[in-house]
Amino acid sequence: MLSARTIYGEIFDHDEAFGLFCSIAAGGEAQGGWENGKIAVLVPGSRAGRAARIARHGAEEDRHGRVFTALLRRRGPVPVPVPADADCAMRLEAAGIGLAHARLRRGEELTGAGIVTCLAHGRVTEQRASEQMRALLRHAGDRPGTGRAARVICDDEDDHLACCHEELLRLAAAGHGGVIRAALRAAARAEIAIDRGVSLAVMAYLGRILGWHRPRSAVLAAGIRAVCACERLGGWRRMAAVRMPARRNALGGPVPARPRPA
Repeated sequence: MLSARTIYGEIFDHDEAFGLFCSIAAGGEAQGGWENGKIAVLVPGSRAGRAARIARHGAEEDRHGRVFTALLRRRGPVPVPVPADADCAMRLEAAGIGLAHARLRRGEELTGAGIVTCLAHGRVTEQRASEQMRALLRHAGDRPGTGRAARVICDDEDDHLACCHEELLRLAAAGHGGVIRAALRAAARAEIAIDRGVSLAVMAYLGRILGWHRPRSAVLAAGIRAVCACERLGGWRRMAAVRMPARRNALGGPVPARPRPA
């Protein structure tokens, strides 16, 4: 069988495959937490409310990384290095999507264009994250420990996506609509291409770990390519559209406190 539930079941029932899956997820979330934490500090002081929302976003991404690490360690395996071709966050940064890490490390205060860039990047990547977490919840949410973690992260990702929509609408109302549309189109198309490469790489690694035969791996790879082709033809629009979210001021609360180390 090639159903998503069957594939998730095979991954979650195999320690090495589960270790790779959680390590990739934890690494991506931790990277997102680092990026948003840096961005929040660089937002001009006149935009304190926006900086606070970005800081909360980063803190929650960082927490998601710890959740995936905890799920892994509960099973016994330790996190494994994420292969370079399976590291979506770093491949996006290498492709010039979002703000360059070198710029974040220099500590330069963000201009209006920089804020548009980071929000457009966030809007596109949070769309993917929200969809992936919903898939995890749908196909593996009945597993002990996983369901609760998936529900919490899924709810947070929906908040992050809602916040990106609302912030971009504020900037569009301030006269940045054309720049936002161009940034969203570029980010969406680049993200689709990178997600295709990352998905193929992850599926290849999991296939080797789980001992999938070649025909099965070929069918799964063809499915990934077909989905990517549909997204490139028109599906990218769902990632580039901006609309007022049902959740208003989704990240308007305080930044979550970091738990004290044991």
